[in-house]
Amino acid sequence: EVQLVESGGDSVQAGGSLRLSCAADGRPYSRYCIGWFREAPGKEREGLASVDTGRGSDSMRYGESVKGRVSISLDNAKNTVYLSMNDLKPEDTAMYYCAAIKGSQLLARGLVCTVDLLRDFGSPGQGTQVTVS
Repeated sequence: EVQLVESGGDSVQAGGSLRLSCAADGRPYSRYCIGWFREAPGKEREGLASVDTGRGSDSMRYGESVKGRVSISLDNAKNTVYLSMNDLKPEDTAMYYCAAIKGSQLLARGLVCTVDLLRDFGSPGQGTQVTVS
């Protein structure tokens, strides 16, 4: 499994912005399908963003509910992925998880990195809480 450490969650006012960070173990420039999903009480797990680090920006994908308000970015040298969120709303309140699938698994199973794949099969970190009021 990929070991992930998330950070950056906070309590913010509606309309504010946050940037979450997720550091993955492994050597620099390791290939992952990596991204974010969130969970809130009483709601289904929701995929937010994904990227195949081996393909870069062309592979970035977003969940429909957050498209236009979030952006995923990479620092491959640090094996770190970021989720920038703006115009935050109270309904964005949730535990945010970074999740990843190793590139070797993508290749072995012929998988394409998508938001839904990560939501359903990604190995998550411990999560970071975002509260919007």
